[in-house]
Amino acid sequence: MLSRSVVFRHDRVRGTDLLVLPERVVVLRGHAGDIVRLCDGERNVGTIVAELAARHPGAPVADDVPQFLERMRKEGWIR
Repeated sequence: MLSRSVVFRHDRVRGTDLLVLPERVVVLRGHAGDIVRLCDGERNVGTIVAELAARHPGAPVADDVPQFLERMRKEGWIR
């Protein structure tokens, strides 16, 4: 789940997903927006990995997604 001060948005002009934080914007690249969309507070990391593995067969989601989510947690963007 996103932290209270973080808002997820899609910028239609640039065609990219964003995390809007107080006094800062984080541009999400690649499939990062797909991962953030799944951070709804209901799914755990394993469920997110399984859903993304089904959507993107052969992609290294089992390694990359947990690392990405841990980085987001350390940054304070998710809880």
